[in-house]
Amino acid sequence: MDKKQSNLFLKEQPTLREFQQYVRDLVKERGFQEESISEIFMLLSEEIGEMAKAARKCAGLKTDNNSRKPNLELEIADVFMYLLDICNYFKVDLEKAFRDKEEINKKRVWE
Repeated sequence: MDKKQSNLFLKEQPTLREFQQYVRDLVKERGFQEESISEIFMLLSEEIGEMAKAARKCAGLKTDNNSRKPNLELEIADVFMYLLDICNYFKVDLEKAFRDKEEINKKRVWE
């Protein structure tokens, strides 16, 4: 089987919209566009678990000694990619949604 190298490019300081477009493109390039939303949510959940485990290890909390060395940064990146994939699936502009939600939050009283 011939492996094709990726033609995707993410500029040095991408905007959130550019990250979202990049994930849209990588899903197509890697052949994942037919995954159901249930599959994507399960993958996100799995990655959140791996991120939590890595965070526990980084925080010095008790963990399984047989587990691999954590890379918290990479696990966070996986979670971010699946979150953007879900946004793309539902055609949510995450940057706009974030800004809209933050305007609501600014009016709340935090105690």
